[in-house]
Amino acid sequence: MTSPGRKTRSSAPGAAPGSPIFIAGHKGMVGSAVMRRLRAEGYDNIITRTHRELDLTDQQAVRNFFRKEKIGYVILAAARVGGIHANNTYPAEFIYQNLMIECNIIHQAFSAGIRDLLFLGSSCIYPAHAPQPIKEEHLLTGTLEPTNEPYAIAKIAGIKLCESYNRQYGTRYCSLMPTNLYGPNDNYSLENSHVLPAMIRKFHLAKLAAKGDIRGIRKDEDIHGRIPGDIRKDLGLGTGSPASGTRSCEPVVRLWGSGSPRREFLHADDLADACLFIMNVSHSDYEQYTRPMLSHLNVGMGQDMAIRELAVLTAGIVGYNGPVIWDDSRPDGTPRKLLDVSRMKALGWTASISLRAGITAVYGQYEQ
Repeated sequence: MTSPGRKTRSSAPGAAPGSPIFIAGHKGMVGSAVMRRLRAEGYDNIITRTHRELDLTDQQAVRNFFRKEKIGYVILAAARVGGIHANNTYPAEFIYQNLMIECNIIHQAFSAGIRDLLFLGSSCIYPAHAPQPIKEEHLLTGTLEPTNEPYAIAKIAGIKLCESYNRQYGTRYCSLMPTNLYGPNDNYSLENSHVLPAMIRKFHLAKLAAKGDIRGIRKDEDIHGRIPGDIRKDLGLGTGSPASGTRSCEPVVRLWGSGSPRREFLHADDLADACLFIMNVSHSDYEQYTRPMLSHLNVGMGQDMAIRELAVLTAGIVGYNGPVIWDDSRPDGTPRKLLDVSRMKALGWTASISLRAGITAVYGQYEQ
């Protein structure tokens, strides 16, 4: 490892299979996907810590960790994440925790002399009404979507932290901005999950309710968390526990918003593949498609669909044939969010998992 403050420009790839790699957030959907992919490719020197073992918002604890461990490469996948409801309900936690995680890891990586780091952000960094498809240079050109502004500001700060250390100290801290993600180990909470996992679970529960499968509903609640009272009512279960009640009416699935916004979705395994690709691309190639103060790259499928279309697709895969109600009193969020992924394509990477195949695989795992 190099000493802090030294220029470390190099065109060599950042991580060989034997390199010690620290994955921050390895228990989450993204971090676990990255870890699976690295191990499949022969990377067997992976360093991880659970939240109980290392609180990434604790500056001293993170400093001690980086001083103790010999780390060659850092993948920063740890974050406080959630959907529109969670972002609206916990804005202080979203901005504080994400800023602290990023500041602690990026600075302590630099202080430990670590040259290579990969920061994973989110497409919510872009203005709410950015031109479509969204190019990397649209960053900071307009007002952010109010429902997730605190989270977006934290992720923008992470990009700028990486850029600032690169500019001043010659580190190779790269940033990838993925579109909406889904995959194994997703969050299926009906109170703070993203749109696709929430759909999968709502349709699954409604399918079970239509069959009168109270035992299946109880099992789902044990695994994925409580079913809020309003959703329990939509399922025809009343407000009591599934174990003690019977269906009082035919189930219905209620979805937020008008269904008109368009979104792009990327399987977490595709993002993990993109991470491995960027880890091993030469610095000169990376710089060919970035600039010192515009150093992040978009990662996505390059195609989107309306939320209503997504609901039809997901319901069909799950096997739910009942009614769907769109609650347009709830916020829609950004009207459209499609990433321009031409730079990653020019570098040589494209996504490979279709949305239908991805949702089918994810639901198959969900049912197990």
